[in-house]
Amino acid sequence: MNQPARAAATTPYTSLPSRAFWRSAVAEAGHEGFSELWKPKFGFGTDEPIATFGSCFAQHIGPALKRAGFAWLLCEKPPRTTPEELARAHGYGLFSARTGNIYTPTLLLQWLEWALERRVPPTEVWIEGNGLRDPFRPRLEPAPFESEKEIEKLRNVTLRALRKCVGEARVLIFTLGLTERWIHAARGYEYPLCPGTAAGQFDPSVHRAAPLDFNEALRAMRKALDLMRSVNPELRFVLTVSPVPLSATASGAHVLTATTGAKAVLRAVAGQLAETRRDTEYFPSYELITSPVTGGRFFAADHRSVTPAGVASVMEHFFAGLGLDPDAVTKRAKPARKHRIREAEAVVCDEELLSAFGPR
Repeated sequence: MNQPARAAATTPYTSLPSRAFWRSAVAEAGHEGFSELWKPKFGFGTDEPIATFGSCFAQHIGPALKRAGFAWLLCEKPPRTTPEELARAHGYGLFSARTGNIYTPTLLLQWLEWALERRVPPTEVWIEGNGLRDPFRPRLEPAPFESEKEIEKLRNVTLRALRKCVGEARVLIFTLGLTERWIHAARGYEYPLCPGTAAGQFDPSVHRAAPLDFNEALRAMRKALDLMRSVNPELRFVLTVSPVPLSATASGAHVLTATTGAKAVLRAVAGQLAETRRDTEYFPSYELITSPVTGGRFFAADHRSVTPAGVASVMEHFFAGLGLDPDAVTKRAKPARKHRIREAEAVVCDEELLSAFGPR
């Protein structure tokens, strides 16, 4: 007697789309065939003001949005007659305000608390020759400041600009970069770089390494988002993780494993916030650059700097996720002027200074 054929087994994987499987979505598709990599829970149009801040990789995002016709917020502009190259040398046009690189969630929170007048900025300055440096933007100006008053005045301009960005933006894109950080041991405030690298003098009795673990980074990032929403309830966030490896580590680990550990923490933080908050998205710029399918081709010869092609690939997926045709966006993008410095070459990455202290 013939037995009836058994029905095909049904599992939770049976009806999943092809993008859920490595073979079809990655191995067979290849990098050029990636699709539906980002499916945001909220969209936004080209007319909605967007602010950008974060690590050095974030410097690519704002100008790319502007060229594509998006309303990139530039809340702190140079004097009208300033040549573009000189403006960039003084930190203009890198982010929506002249904060310099913000690598960690806690440094972002610190800037926000100063800008929104929850805390008063420290009065510390660093002596350099006959001038002074701002410890919280040590590479912002090519030359030292002449006085403490000048440092305070220009920092207040940036704080007002940051406050303006938070109040006017409808979307804020923040790129997380590092978990290693240096703080003032007694007073608790954070420096963007280890004192004594870009400027200042390192004092082990004053300066302390304070790397962030997952819970600390998550708590600080959540507090930063909540603080901005308390000022602007309509503000939404897109979090990314920088694909740029660490230039150096003071953790005692090999720089490769230290990089992996830091990025894992930041990726987990961004993912957790995107999963638990309706106002927050995660965009996978990290995965797009570091995926094994790319074979490292989006990194320059130093295996660290992201190439223009890598940046272009990231932005194509960003536009596609918003439902825009990347080719159409490219066609309407404003062409770069001939004298413009290529962004991949002009990126100001303070952390790169750490490599100067390594072996020759």
